[in-house]
Amino acid sequence: MHGWIILDKPLGLGSTQGVTAVKRALRSGGYPKVKVGHGGTLDPLASGVLPIALGEATKLAGRMLDASKEYHFTIGFGIQTDTLDLEGAIVAKSDVRPTLAQVEAILARFTGSVDQVPPAYSALKVDGARAYDLARAGAEVVLATRAVTVFALDLVQPESGPSLASITLSAHVSKGTYIRSLARDIALALGTVGHVTMLRRTRAGSFDLSKAISLDLLDQNAKGATLEAYLRPMEAGLDGIPALSLTSDQAIALRQGRVLAGVAAHDGLHFAKLGETPVALVEVIAGYARVERGFNL
Repeated sequence: MHGWIILDKPLGLGSTQGVTAVKRALRSGGYPKVKVGHGGTLDPLASGVLPIALGEATKLAGRMLDASKEYHFTIGFGIQTDTLDLEGAIVAKSDVRPTLAQVEAILARFTGSVDQVPPAYSALKVDGARAYDLARAGAEVVLATRAVTVFALDLVQPESGPSLASITLSAHVSKGTYIRSLARDIALALGTVGHVTMLRRTRAGSFDLSKAISLDLLDQNAKGATLEAYLRPMEAGLDGIPALSLTSDQAIALRQGRVLAGVAAHDGLHFAKLGETPVALVEVIAGYARVERGFNL
């Protein structure tokens, strides 16, 4: 069991709890014990795609942090909370409700390179402490503005009527983008305030909901010893990284940590394999391949 299980995480479950659920399912199905980790945090109040890495794929889980993500989210207008979602206390109110035309006109402003201030309730560190711990303790949290990229921002389901109590949007964003901050800033640009009332991740890197499994199906397939049907290969998490075929001698050399010379491949990262067996993630520079992460397979 080396690869990825894409969990359709339900509301109320944290990412670490998602890992625990997969571990429990593996135990109940009698699968051999393997290391399990997740490929990027998804808040308990969000649902959707949570990549779970099994076995040697855990060595690649950190790369999921660099992947772009896609979300569907709903902005509720008229109320802003300190957490910028349903969990927090109300900190601002407004009677202003935008029209659909106003929302449509404003979306282009939030597409492309965007300067964004992360939420105070976030996992970012301030002087060594998590921002959300400081915020919960009542401290004033000031986070630096960061540049992120919104590749696409589109309407999904507008409400009817002359003014909108809420709006549902889809967003394709770069790493480090906070949807809660995006919702806050869109509302402010519309002359009101807002917070996220629904957040669902529909894609993380190359993984989307079409390959995701619910907790119920996870347990059922574990008990039936059929989880392999939902196991994606290790390289599925390496979006855009080409494969590099090895000879037996080359595979031995890489497993020993040696540098390969005379590699006929473009510069950059490659997923080196002996047949169908992953050997290492390597970086090729001027015909030389060096091991970035080796796999014990």
